[in-house]
Amino acid sequence: MLQCDVFIIEDNVQFEEQGFQNRTRIKTTSGVRWLTVPIKHVGKSLPINEAVIANEAKPDWAKSHWLALKFNYSKAPYWEKYSGFFEQTYSQRWIKLIDLNMHLLKGLMEFLNIKKPLVMASSLDVSRKKGALVLAQCKALGATTLFSGVGARDYLDVKLFEEAGIKVKFQNFQHPVYPQRYGEFMPNLSAVDYLFHTGGKALKPEDSETSGNRS
Repeated sequence: MLQCDVFIIEDNVQFEEQGFQNRTRIKTTSGVRWLTVPIKHVGKSLPINEAVIANEAKPDWAKSHWLALKFNYSKAPYWEKYSGFFEQTYSQRWIKLIDLNMHLLKGLMEFLNIKKPLVMASSLDVSRKKGALVLAQCKALGATTLFSGVGARDYLDVKLFEEAGIKVKFQNFQHPVYPQRYGEFMPNLSAVDYLFHTGGKALKPEDSETSGNRS
């Protein structure tokens, strides 16, 4: 996000089971633990913005998440500074997954000092699939550069973007190593792990990636 001018939230693509759309990982005294938001009608094809949280089937999921955060991070350096936001978040009753996710995302953006406009894909009125969808979104926003994760190499036809006058750059993400509780460092956890341990102080955009109009 720091390296983009505009960030698209793909809220109307298909919900992915066993992905990160409704779950994340934290570090605990006994290793990595998944925190999963239960979703109704798992196995049914539906877009992310229509995914409904299964509050009736698993009424204690929010309490479980909050207690897991509190137990494992309450002695982290920045717990007191940020924990109130998460306590307040889990005290609310959330119906749709997208509403919970956007609330958490915007909170993390504020804490990490990321001030970038967010565009909901559903607001662009573009209907395509995979690479063609991304290309159409870039055109709709007038983007000159697409900055994408390396996983998109599998479905993005870079030549089509170049023919449309859009440069494609793939992120070369190097996972930061920071002080962490409970033994050996573990990468690829929720951003809350980084936040509670560092306060987000080390997050800075790379100068080489900040020029141009990106989405």
